[in-house]
Amino acid sequence: MRKPPLVLVIALCGGLAACSETSRLQVSDGTGPSPRLPEPNKTLIPTMNIAPAIGWPPGAKPVAATGTQVAAFAADLDHPRWLYVLPNGDVLVAETSAPPKPEDGKGIRGWVMKKVMGRAGARVPSANRITLLRDKDHDGVAETRTVFLQNLNSPFGMTLVGKDLYVADTDRLLRFHYESGDTQIQSPPIKVIDLPGGPLNHHWTKNVIASKDGSKLYVTVGSNSNVAENGMDKEEGRAAIWEVDRATGQHRIFASGLRNPNGMAWEPRSGALWTAVNERDEIGSDLVPDYITSVKDGAFYGWPFSYYGQHVDIRVEPQNPDLVAKAIAPDYAVGPHTASLGLTFAEGNKLPAQFKEGAFIGQHGSWNRKPHSGYKVIFVPFSAGKPVGNPVDVLSGFLNDKEEAMGRPVGVVIDRQGDLLVADDVGNKVWRVSAAR
Repeated sequence: MRKPPLVLVIALCGGLAACSETSRLQVSDGTGPSPRLPEPNKTLIPTMNIAPAIGWPPGAKPVAATGTQVAAFAADLDHPRWLYVLPNGDVLVAETSAPPKPEDGKGIRGWVMKKVMGRAGARVPSANRITLLRDKDHDGVAETRTVFLQNLNSPFGMTLVGKDLYVADTDRLLRFHYESGDTQIQSPPIKVIDLPGGPLNHHWTKNVIASKDGSKLYVTVGSNSNVAENGMDKEEGRAAIWEVDRATGQHRIFASGLRNPNGMAWEPRSGALWTAVNERDEIGSDLVPDYITSVKDGAFYGWPFSYYGQHVDIRVEPQNPDLVAKAIAPDYAVGPHTASLGLTFAEGNKLPAQFKEGAFIGQHGSWNRKPHSGYKVIFVPFSAGKPVGNPVDVLSGFLNDKEEAMGRPVGVVIDRQGDLLVADDVGNKVWRVSAAR
C-alpha cells in the first residue's frame, strides 16, 4: 500500500505531535555507564514534541540544587550560547545562532524541521558577535558589557593561548591578538584553517580548546545530517574532533564517528580529553542516549553506522561492518535526546561538597522525545578520573507547567570566583550558580 505524503499525514494527525510515539522508559534508564537500549521504534513521521520558546516571566528563574542559589549574571543578551573565562576574570559570551543554510532543510522533512526549530527558538538571526562581561566589584553581576568582537560568522568556541585568542566560526578557525584587560578587539583576524561549512552545514557549531601545553588545538565538527541521509560525500571531515598544530596549522582527525560533539574539557585527574555528544534521532523516544566520553586518539565512535558501540543502525546505506567492528562505546550516557551541549569539569568551583569532583553538563532539551528530556544542568560525579553514580540536577525548572521553554541551557563554565555560569539562549541570560549564603 502506498504511504500518504508526509504533509497529509501531519494534517490528518492534527499537528506535529499528534502521531508521535511515547517513551516506554525513564530518562534514568538511558543514563549511566550501561544504559538500556531498547529496539528502535521508527515511525512514519518523527516524534515531535516541541517546547515552545517563551522566555522568562519577570522575576522568574531556574530552580537551583539544595545548598546553592541562582541569579542572573547578565540579562538582555541576544541568543547567548557559549562562554569562556579569560585569565583576568572577564567572561566572553558568544551571541550566536545558525548561519544561512540554503541546502539544509529542503523537501517536506526539511520544511517540518524548520517549523520545529522555529518553535523551539533556534531560528533567530545570528548576532555574530562576542560580548565581554566584567564583574569588577565581584558582586555576582556583570556591570560592564562591551562588544568584544563583531562581524563574525556564527561564532561558538573560544580559547586563549598566551596572547592568541582563537575563535571557531562556523566555517573557519580564527586568531586574534589579545592583551590582558582588553574590552574590545579591532584588529583583523588571521585565518588559521578552514572548517567544514557550506550551504548544507547541518550541525553548524564548532568548538575549540587548547592542549595543556598550548601546542595543539582541538576543534569539534558535527555531522551534516542525522544518519548520513545526504550521502557520505557530504560528511568529509565531519562527525569528528580535529587536532590542529598551532604553529603550522596542519590538522588531522583526532577521533571520528562522533555525530555532534560540542563541549570539550580536560579531566583534571587523568588529563584525558572529554566531550559531550548529541546522538541520532528518529528511532523512538528512548533512543539514542546522548553521552559524555573520554576521547581516544584515533578512535571511532560509530556514527553513522552504529550507535553506543556496535548497535547497527539499519537506516544507513551502504553498511560498513568493518568500521562497526572498531566502534568504541562511550563512557557515560546522559539520557536520550537531552541535547547535552555544555561540558566543564568541577575543578576550582566553590559549590557544596557534592559538586567537588565531576562534570557539569548543559542539556539544551529535546524535540524528538515524548515526554521531554533535558532542559536542565546536571552534574555527573567522578572518582579517579571516571564517572560514578547517578547525575544530580544543578539547575532545573526551565519548562513551565504548560511545557513551554522559559529558557534552554547551553554552555557552562566555572568563573574566577568559583561559581558556575550557564548560558541560556532562550532566556537571553547568563545564570550564576553559587553556594547558598
